[in-house]
Amino acid sequence: MLVANGEIYNHRKLRDEFKGTYAFKTSSDSEVLLPLFQKYGLDMFEHLNGMYGFVIYEKESDVCLVARDPIGIIPLYYGYDENDVLYVASEMKALTDICDVVLEFPAGHYLLAHTGSVPLPYFHPSWKEFNSVCDNSSSALQIRDSLSSAIKTHMDCEVGYGVLLSGGLDSSIISAVAQKLNNEQGKMPLHSFSVGLSGSPDLVAAKEVADHIGTIHHEVVFTVDEGINAIQDVIYHLETYDITTIRAATPMYLMARNIKSLGLKVVLSGEGSDELFGGYLYFHKAPNAKEFHEETVRKLEQLSKFDCLRSNKAMAAWGIESRVPFLDSEFIDVAMTQNPADKMCGNGVIEKKILREAFEDLLPCHIAWRQKEQFSDGVGYSWIDGLKEYVETIVSDLQLRNAHFQFPVNTPITKEGFFYRSIFESKFKSNSAVLCVPHGKTIACSTPNAILWDKAFQESADPSGRAVKSIHQNRAIILEEEI
Repeated sequence: MLVANGEIYNHRKLRDEFKGTYAFKTSSDSEVLLPLFQKYGLDMFEHLNGMYGFVIYEKESDVCLVARDPIGIIPLYYGYDENDVLYVASEMKALTDICDVVLEFPAGHYLLAHTGSVPLPYFHPSWKEFNSVCDNSSSALQIRDSLSSAIKTHMDCEVGYGVLLSGGLDSSIISAVAQKLNNEQGKMPLHSFSVGLSGSPDLVAAKEVADHIGTIHHEVVFTVDEGINAIQDVIYHLETYDITTIRAATPMYLMARNIKSLGLKVVLSGEGSDELFGGYLYFHKAPNAKEFHEETVRKLEQLSKFDCLRSNKAMAAWGIESRVPFLDSEFIDVAMTQNPADKMCGNGVIEKKILREAFEDLLPCHIAWRQKEQFSDGVGYSWIDGLKEYVETIVSDLQLRNAHFQFPVNTPITKEGFFYRSIFESKFKSNSAVLCVPHGKTIACSTPNAILWDKAFQESADPSGRAVKSIHQNRAIILEEEI
């Protein structure tokens, strides 16, 4: 028996491998998991390329296997009831009324279910260790070829699909390559989608990229009030109270509603690039290649709690599957085995320079070299400002001072955080649900470790990219000189 959520991108190759030895009963890509487990057992993961959360039960041997993809693109939760019966679900809300304790199933882990069992890791890439990559060479051509191959693989589907196009580097690369492949196959132009407040940086940049590459472009314009009115639903669907996730997920959620109205079922999105290549602005402060690389590893290990969760659940709320080519297993290996020193930014070098060089010929020059914007800022700077102004009217200073009484675990330290946490606890009353959400100081999406890179980071309470505003301004000046 198999219950699965996700997509196995190399399922055609695997089907060919088992032709004649296994009688497939469906055309589902996920069915290859059954013969794969029968043949390879727990070594099956070495043969998989995809995003997945699944449960396999073999009645004959009474074996139950639960597993999640290496990065955690697909959400998965598990828990035990008072009788130690195991429950597994793609959404936390399915378990909170049944299980005494609910936990996020960790990415890159499996569990052979029996009483008291815990998930064990199966994902052990050598590139996690700095010493295994520090002497490697780097190749923009290798990056281009591997990512292009991943995008082509992710475009393999039998339903209508489009691309999410913010006008930033990552989504522009995905969109440009996808449209190029579409043209080569003689297909109709892709539909591309951007979201923002009226006149926002992302809308302007996305329209220029869409015109350049030839997609059928759709702009989703929202107001601050529309965003605020959606937050209750966003928190319900995303199952988080993380500030930066909710800020970015709300416009994406509104965009997904519009995509659904066109009948599309799949979108390609640009998550993962900043983790692989150190694209966040705070990486300018990395003191050396070793710390730079170790931070990218930490960021990849946390993707399931932030960007992957946002991309998957904001789209899934409207029945849309979000695919992320940057997190293709084979491309991750290519990106993470580039020499970390060649990925570093700062001292006049823009972030993700090698990635920009790999694809600059497909994009307008100033788009290829456009600096990083937090998604929640790129949709319009008034979005975050409007949120902060709104919560000032509904959360008092006294409430925030006494937050530790109401929320003794993961106590919010800002009014915005208090607001999101209050909504979360009204929808998820299980005490363990709170612990499924990451907590800790962060600057511009950093891990707590990277805050030690700069004293200003340690003194800031703003988790957004604005905390590194001086870097953004300085880079703009450097770019003008370079271009």
